Amino acid sequence: MDKQLLKQILRENQQEVERYEVVPRDLQLDGFPCRVLVGVRRAGKSFMLYHMIQQMLASGHKWDEILYLNFEDERLDNFSSDDFNCLLECHQEMYGKRPMMFLDEIQNIEGWHKFARRMADSKYTIFITGSNAKMLSGEINTTLGGRFLTAEIYPYSFKEYLAVHQVPTIDLDMLTTEERATLVRRFDEYLHFGGLPAAALLPAKRNYLSSVYQKIYLGDIIARNKITNVAGIRVLIRKMAESVCRAISYNRINNLLSSVGGKLSLATTIKYVEYSENAWLLLRLKNYATSLADKESNCKYYFIDNGILGLFLIDKDTMLLENLVALQLFLLYGHDIDNERVFFYQDGYEVDFYVPEDELAIQVSFSLRDDETRKRETEALQKLPKRLPCGQRLILTYDEETSITDQHGIIQVMPVWKWLLM
Repeated sequence: MDKQLLKQILRENQQEVERYEVVPRDLQLDGFPCRVLVGVRRAGKSFMLYHMIQQMLASGHKWDEILYLNFEDERLDNFSSDDFNCLLECHQEMYGKRPMMFLDEIQNIEGWHKFARRMADSKYTIFITGSNAKMLSGEINTTLGGRFLTAEIYPYSFKEYLAVHQVPTIDLDMLTTEERATLVRRFDEYLHFGGLPAAALLPAKRNYLSSVYQKIYLGDIIARNKITNVAGIRVLIRKMAESVCRAISYNRINNLLSSVGGKLSLATTIKYVEYSENAWLLLRLKNYATSLADKESNCKYYFIDNGILGLFLIDKDTMLLENLVALQLFLLYGHDIDNERVFFYQDGYEVDFYVPEDELAIQVSFSLRDDETRKRETEALQKLPKRLPCGQRLILTYDEETSITDQHGIIQVMPVWKWLLM
């Protein structure tokens, strides 16, 4: 790697970091010196690094103590693991100091983990980001030998989305009619267009969301995995979008793909699903009630952002509502490789979400005004306590609020937007 070019890129990256006006986000890092920030493309990982660096500069640190490099820069296409030493040499020649390192989208460099381990062993402070689910906590612990802690970065939560739009989240029971209308209007926007940070303030969001999806689809899935059956992976993603809210097996996915996109082997279908998960496009949810083998092969899949999911759906608000609840639960409880904290329950009847550690059971329904829907949703929550501990039972709706009393206590019914702000 040419040193002069690398120094030029380092200087330009410094200017880029200083130029951006970053909306602060709540990320608790407790001072641990080696961190991996993981999440889907455009979820705000780079902005997290920008924010940390800007805070350091504001507190008196200077660029001679900080090294930031974004490996998405096309000028670094030929950067290899051997060039990491060159990177350190460039900073030493420019400033003569040992830097704190902020390395963005490092998964693009083959063998990055060896350098990261060495830096951690040498007591460097180092923050790295990646968009590949192989960098999740389970594999990070193996790859990096316990030297790094992982922080998952999701698109904006609803609280963050409201903060960006300067909508106060005061006591919800004290909202005026106008304040409530503003909040619900922003929720409707968030429901349909998601929380990718760069899209939040755009008046026309769909074109941006489409461009992000194309980058994930073409770059993070097809190009990275050298997929030649482009039509097959396109159909897979569309079918997964249409199947949000429903458990679906690998065999079922394979049959759907084979019926519209030509014959595919089951092994290829499984790989396609894994590639989509590795790119953080899909998040898997397992059935708490089934055997280990079925937990892995018959799952629900949710999309990382409602805006991206909405590209594939027409008038599917119920699916968007459930996807939003899933994302909030993953944000609260994490979504690691094993994902053993949030489940659904299906064994004769179905409960949309179950969190064992908090004995929390949740149903999601756009409305309970239809008697048949109300009966289905409540009966499942009335049966579950006979099988599993249920300290709290919720039915989350678009705008309805009440409570239902049975022999096990109270089932709370509340709008999703209110639950998201609790």
